[in-house]
Amino acid sequence: MSSRILVVDDEPIIRESIVFILTKEGYSVAEAANGKEAADKLTNESFDLVITDLEMPEMKGIDLLDHVMRVSPQTMVVIITAFGSLETAITALRKGASDYILKPIEFDELIVKIKRLLEHRKLAVENQVLRRELHRDYDFANIIGKSPSMLKVFDVIQKVSGTISNVLITGKSGTGKELVGRAIHFNSPRKDMPFITVNCGAIPESLIESELFGSKKGSFTGSTGDKIGFFKAADGGTLFLDEIGEMPLHLQVKLLRAIEQKEITPVGASSPVKVDVRFIAATNKNLLNEVQAGKFREDLYYRLNVVEIKLPALAERREDIPLLVGHFIQKYRDELKKNVKGVDNEVMNLLLNHEWKGEIRELENIIERAVIFCDKEFISTDNLPGMFQGSGVTMTIPEEHSSLESVMNNLEKKYIEAVLKNHDYSKEKTAQSLKVSLPTLYRRIKDLDIVDNKV
Repeated sequence: MSSRILVVDDEPIIRESIVFILTKEGYSVAEAANGKEAADKLTNESFDLVITDLEMPEMKGIDLLDHVMRVSPQTMVVIITAFGSLETAITALRKGASDYILKPIEFDELIVKIKRLLEHRKLAVENQVLRRELHRDYDFANIIGKSPSMLKVFDVIQKVSGTISNVLITGKSGTGKELVGRAIHFNSPRKDMPFITVNCGAIPESLIESELFGSKKGSFTGSTGDKIGFFKAADGGTLFLDEIGEMPLHLQVKLLRAIEQKEITPVGASSPVKVDVRFIAATNKNLLNEVQAGKFREDLYYRLNVVEIKLPALAERREDIPLLVGHFIQKYRDELKKNVKGVDNEVMNLLLNHEWKGEIRELENIIERAVIFCDKEFISTDNLPGMFQGSGVTMTIPEEHSSLESVMNNLEKKYIEAVLKNHDYSKEKTAQSLKVSLPTLYRRIKDLDIVDNKV
């Protein structure tokens, strides 16, 4: 779709010449003989660009500019001015005009300016769309869960997002700590500034200082130029420090200074550099235990842990597994162009009772693999990895004259044994999974003669 341009000039020869040239260039062009007529058109139609003379009857160009800024601020304005009115054109630029062109008009120059401005506008609009998409991708709604433990997490995320306070996110690997960090950033006052992720455990110790704080040319062997570092790259935005528990002690001192003084000293530099960074740290370790063991500075721990968000493991939020399964099926169904609608009951039962050592990341990988191999509408056990094959509760056919009660007891016994094993023999978690009280579970373990060293 071609860009729409409105040409406004009270001199017919100039106005019609511009309209003719721009139409030949492929633009959709409208015209107005004065500012008042142009203002009326702008009220009823949308334009990408307005080209207007300054001196016109009924409404001057500078007043039309004010009107455009009020009713259609996304529309760009180019001022046509005589050399003697250059000061007025400069005033127009200060009021929001995008550019100006002098009389007599050089049409080649006008075309070049228009192309440049419209390309700039297109990029700006695309950037806004990308930002909206990015913000949507990291909206709270994309953190899946309705369990009580996750509702508490959502409440904390929403409250902390409106601030610039430092946040510590804790939880097992694969629970979605970075996703939460991004959600906090992209719903914060810093959402239009950089979000920089640093994996403190993935950078070699010999390089981590220069990677974080930057370095000056020649400050160490192989340093061929200045390096700004992650801190400066995140200036004005958020620095996400993943696996913060892996940071060496001597660098923890520098990090503490950066937080307290809001400045860093690049390797090889003689003076500090000011930085404005919000810190979100994440770890799968118990940092208090690390503090007591002398592996993590206590003062840094409290600087980072202004607000702590503890992400629950899947074992603590099994009721969210169907929601997560549905989310991942939709994601990979669209990506892989498959017609998978869901999972069958047997698969869901296996997923609900599986011990998810890799947490949500493992669940996502399992679903992606299943969607790849599924040729029907519903994922079956045949589409799951080998570790799921035969992992459900099995039952041999009883002798012909066995009573129904004995068969049901045998099945119940096998099922409770399987669920106990899946929960590492935790009675509390097993009772929750079975939706029975803890005393009831203990009674059935005793009545069914279930062997359990941890009873």
